[in-house]
Amino acid sequence: MTGTESEAVVVKIGGARAVDPAGALADVAHLVANGTDVVVVHGGSTAVDDTLEALGEEPTYVETPGGVVGRFTDEATMDVFKMVMPGKLNTDLVEALQNEGVDAVGLSGVDGQLLAGKRKSAVRVKEDGKKKIKRGDHSGTIEDVNTDLLETLITGGYVPVVGGPVLGAESAEQSSADTSSGQRPRDHGGYTAVNADADRTAAAVAGALGADLVLLTDVSGIYADPDNEGTKIDVAETPEELAAVEDAAEGFMTKKVMAATEALETGATSVVVADANANDPVTNALAGHGTTLAPGALGVDDDDADTAATDADELEVSGQ
Repeated sequence: MTGTESEAVVVKIGGARAVDPAGALADVAHLVANGTDVVVVHGGSTAVDDTLEALGEEPTYVETPGGVVGRFTDEATMDVFKMVMPGKLNTDLVEALQNEGVDAVGLSGVDGQLLAGKRKSAVRVKEDGKKKIKRGDHSGTIEDVNTDLLETLITGGYVPVVGGPVLGAESAEQSSADTSSGQRPRDHGGYTAVNADADRTAAAVAGALGADLVLLTDVSGIYADPDNEGTKIDVAETPEELAAVEDAAEGFMTKKVMAATEALETGATSVVVADANANDPVTNALAGHGTTLAPGALGVDDDDADTAATDADELEVSGQ
């Protein structure tokens, strides 16, 4: 595999139109049959956009002052998101895995408080060269992954298939909570389902499980020259090599590098960005076919990665 001791793999299957998930799902079935614990995380931005357009709505994307482009998820978009992500896309993946002989279980981040954090209803954006506050967003930050739920399913022989939305707590003055029932304390003004970037969601899951993370997309890795596949960066094992990867990342790849860094910071044993359409894409990614980022890229030895991860207690995500 990647030279790590991880016994679990988180596989993120992208939602781009050029990604065919069939090969990845067949490979997941092979890994599971050979005793590997697997969690599948999926995106779906293209399907959400297609559905919005079919309904006569226009998807809205905004740019942050830092130059990151993400979806602005208003209430109407959130309704479509809830319909498409846990409804059609998650069900399609679970159905396909069942046909591969895998006992898959579909979950959104809302189920069992699987992925929980805070809603961010106002976002800073840059429009016409000016910084503005845009309100009414349904996005959030992941602060907690319910690993008990995931590990219970995995121990029972199931493969969790995870997607949005996630559970976002509305802000409110802190109140006392009765924990005698065993429920998690609530110190907020209730929950709202919110959008979260799928790459960074996968990073949160991989970090919480101490797993290898494979980010499958429609290119074979991260290229030093984004227009030249022959310049693929094979590995980043030092801070200097990570800096080169960050400099090379453009467009959608910027978020993947951000997610990879967050995954390593929070406990993932490795991250590979690889081609979803390759033969045996997950197995080959773990064997080094792609761009691999190791804990050493953060200036941390592999043996010390888990210790360093405990210092990162909040993972920010932006709209998918």
